[in-house]
Amino acid sequence: MSELLSDFSALVTPVCLIDKNKLRANSKRMQEKCRRDGVTLRPHVKTLKSREAAEIYAPRPGPVTVSTLEEARYFAQAGYKDILYAVGITPNKFSAVNELLERGVDLIVVVDNEAAVEALVKARRTFIVPLRVMIELDVDDHRAGAGPESMQLISMAEQLHNTAHICFSGVMAHAGASYGCNSPEAQYAMAEQECNRTVLAANRLKAAGLPVDIISVGSTPTALSDYKPGGVTEIRAGVYATFDLVMAGLGVCSVSDIAMSVLTTVIGHQMKKNQVLVDAGWMGLSRDKGSDSHGYGLVADAGGNILDGWYVSQTNQEHGIIEHKDGLPVPDQGFGFGRQLRILPNHACATAGQYRRYHVTRDNRTVSAIWHSADGW
Repeated sequence: MSELLSDFSALVTPVCLIDKNKLRANSKRMQEKCRRDGVTLRPHVKTLKSREAAEIYAPRPGPVTVSTLEEARYFAQAGYKDILYAVGITPNKFSAVNELLERGVDLIVVVDNEAAVEALVKARRTFIVPLRVMIELDVDDHRAGAGPESMQLISMAEQLHNTAHICFSGVMAHAGASYGCNSPEAQYAMAEQECNRTVLAANRLKAAGLPVDIISVGSTPTALSDYKPGGVTEIRAGVYATFDLVMAGLGVCSVSDIAMSVLTTVIGHQMKKNQVLVDAGWMGLSRDKGSDSHGYGLVADAGGNILDGWYVSQTNQEHGIIEHKDGLPVPDQGFGFGRQLRILPNHACATAGQYRRYHVTRDNRTVSAIWHSADGW
């Protein structure tokens, strides 16, 4: 971590800013929720791929969830040992997996189909120690996963359990459909569905005489719902650390809770079109688009105060175009050439992934630290 104290005006934009106070408050909210519910929190550190950030929202030695093997290497070097790589494993990654095992990492990989299981079984003797494997479940017809009620689930688990150098460790699910749940009631119902279907799968496996050490679920909307996740052993979530406009739109947080923003600078205007041009395009903000009311992000002043109605309507690679939702003309104050603004992101993980370092602030005026992040796959 680099300690410093510099004014925002000295920064070359675009810059990914992290409000450390909000990061701490958001992390505490999730940590206390999991404590009340009696489940282990396994944070998804893809949100902020930084060991300094993780010390706040995912304290060492873990457990943690990662989305790339480079993240696994980075966090292993930082002292994390219990790491779940939550993307379906493929043979071209077996060598990297073995390198992590050789370093003493208690790595878990996931599969959701018979071809992946067969590939692991075929390569079993290449792993220096028994490799822990979980089966991913489809609990909401959203993305990847085996059916909790399927016979395929049982047969895959039996094959893994009965193979030397493979350790079948349990099941995991991610209710990605929760990102479309626009009310507390809908989020509660999705959390209930996520947990019930995952526990159903675990009970079926237990009834077949198979060990199920880990029963893992998680998404930020379901994890923070009022539903108490009975029967599961751990919760996985990540975006809660910073939140973003999607979470605010779902009512999971307020806009004022968002701990991440992109500092940008006004580089010009299209006055006939009532547009402001800034130096943060999709390379600085990501291509994730929110609702029509906030496009590629909401606009705030350099101090983080929301400028009502102003949003990023369009992006090119290095250009962002700011307009007012009601088509108002650009005012003389606040949007002048060289003026710094901040953009609140739609998807914090995607925005943070555009940057190799995060600038940290505690007072919304100065940078107190720079946190470096993992890079690559």
